[in-house]
Formats: sequence, structure tokens, C-alpha cells
Amino acid sequence: MKFTTKQITVRYSETDQMQFVHHSNYLKYFEIARLQWLSVLDISYADMEKEGILMPVVSAFTNFKKPLFFGDHFQINVILRKIPTATIEFDYIIVNQKDEVICEGNTVLAFLSPKTKRPMRCPKTLLEKFI
Repeated sequence: MKFTTKQITVRYSETDQMQFVHHSNYLKYFEIARLQWLSVLDISYADMEKEGILMPVVSAFTNFKKPLFFGDHFQINVILRKIPTATIEFDYIIVNQKDEVICEGNTVLAFLSPKTKRPMRCPKTLLEKFI
């Protein structure tokens, strides 16, 4: 399964002294992409938390190809790597307004019970959205 975000514009506060987007922002961009996708699938992260489902990031990887700069426009392609089990894994490709690959990445999130703080299976309601 694949999803492409709406266009995002780099804000000045996301850049560093070298005028590049600071590397820490890319994980935030990945989160924005995941939340946009969940929203399109009519899944509310806030509702999942109320229902006792937490999804912490347990692994993150980024591979930077080119920098983004203040004012650049970009989109993020999100790819679900496999059917979720106790974890859910996403690949990301950030592409700028010139269709250049800026960054590639991957995150793994675990499904966690807020009561036990232990892993749990992907909830059926969520699993059905991804099948």
C-alpha cells in the first residue's frame, strides 16, 4: 500500500545555520506523512489512544540525498512494507518540487498496551484498513 502526502512547504524555523532543513525535522516529516495517511483512511490516532492503543517508534532510519531549503515544496511517499503484526513498518521517500529525491527513510512502530506497556497485536479495526 502506498500514499502520497499533500504538498508541504519548508518553514524558516526548520532550517539550520547552513540554511538546510535540520536533520531532526525529517522524523517529524515522516510523522506528518503517517498521520495524513491515517486521516485519509479515516483512522484517528487520538481515538486509537483513547481505545488503549499506543504506537511508539521503535526504529528509525534516514538516508539523506540532497538538502531541502527554506521555501522548498515537497511531498512524501509512504509505503507500508508488510501487513502489520505487533509492529507496523513504513518506508518514506521525500521528493522536492523538482521531483528530486531528497531523503529516504524507514520507521517501525510497535503496538503497545498503555496498561501493561507490553507489545500487542495490531487491532483488527486498523488491520482491516491496510488489507
